[in-house]
Amino acid sequence: MWLFDPLYLIMLLPALALGIYAQWRVQSTFAQYSRVNASSGTTAERLARRLLDGAGLGNVKIEQVKGTLTDHYDPRTRTLRLSNPESRSLAALGVAAHEVGHAIQHARAYRPLELRTAIVPMANFGSQLALPLFFLGLFFQMPPLVTAGIVAYSLAVLFTLVTLPVEFNASQRAIALLRDGGFVTSGQELGAVKRVLGAAALTYVAAAATAVLTLLYLLSRRR
Repeated sequence: MWLFDPLYLIMLLPALALGIYAQWRVQSTFAQYSRVNASSGTTAERLARRLLDGAGLGNVKIEQVKGTLTDHYDPRTRTLRLSNPESRSLAALGVAAHEVGHAIQHARAYRPLELRTAIVPMANFGSQLALPLFFLGLFFQMPPLVTAGIVAYSLAVLFTLVTLPVEFNASQRAIALLRDGGFVTSGQELGAVKRVLGAAALTYVAAAATAVLTLLYLLSRRR
């Protein structure tokens, strides 16, 4: 029902357009710089290991994970997973350094990361049950259900908003680590890494915009 509501489509159109652009941008940018090797000649795995050890995080493991752009840091097991650990490309080095940035955030008790981790269960609940609760409340004319749906979805929105400083900070840390450690040896290489990480960050901005506009739509339907 709500997917075909003209008001919803109109409100969400800017975020949808941004999301499509963000996906194209991250795929095209990553593909471009996956073909350009860093002059330092190091691999993503060696880079990650040196950065982790340099930050006093020798207890963080590095594993390979299947897929493309599936790289991530798991704070529960203190494991950094790389999709292409043997790559020497600027794209792979940038992504590896970004995930090291998350590991450092975890070790340093970075507040936004701690907040995001704390609200994960509630955000998962909100994203799964919010809309069914909301529209059941509308259908059966039960305001408490409608309100419960909005509150639940607000938790999912909060998660997307808190994610923004976490991701931007990890990228800032990555750029500083690569520059200060001499792993990228020219302004051109550093610029390429910034473009890769900037494109990835845009997907989180699009997700947050979609969530916020959807929440505004729910509030407008509630009235």
